[in-house]
Amino acid sequence: MNFCSNCGEKIIKKIPEGDNRQRFVCEACGRIYYQNPKIITGCLPLYSDSVLLCRRAIAPRAGYWTLPAGFLENGEAASAGAIRETLEEANAQVKLSHLYTLFNLPHISQIYMFYIGELVDLNFSPGEESIETKLFREPEIPWKELAFPVITLTLKKYFKNKEKKSYPFTEEDVRAGIDGEAKSSLLNKSSAFRKT
Repeated sequence: MNFCSNCGEKIIKKIPEGDNRQRFVCEACGRIYYQNPKIITGCLPLYSDSVLLCRRAIAPRAGYWTLPAGFLENGEAASAGAIRETLEEANAQVKLSHLYTLFNLPHISQIYMFYIGELVDLNFSPGEESIETKLFREPEIPWKELAFPVITLTLKKYFKNKEKKSYPFTEEDVRAGIDGEAKSSLLNKSSAFRKT
């Protein structure tokens, strides 16, 4: 940011009075610009013993496989965003079960939330942001072609939980590069979102 959208004057980065973090501040009119983490919401769409994945048509990671997910819109509930993103990216209708994973990525100021969802039917196809959509059983997952570490972590967690037939909510801190090498620390936090 260089200029204030309120008065047009130059802004600087400083710690405002009564705060403890640097913010963009307009010294002319006093407006403070808070920058907060971006929330990405998505779905783990299931059908029988398979998971629906989308091959990305857009950067970053075009050509790689992902779960349907995207930025939450203003005024939108996280679950509604997961349903919308699944429809946009895979033209698929899902019935959500519960919030399954929450990943904190403080190094890029993002929070990822994935819901477990059941495909309503097999009428899915690539949306504008996908070049291909396909159901995969566990042995067929293209592990080396997954777009992001949080996708790998969500899928591995799901298949591990599937053996136990228990799908508890978990929250993890993730520090990773785009190459998919993720380092996560399970926080073992119980949640009001947890399905019992």
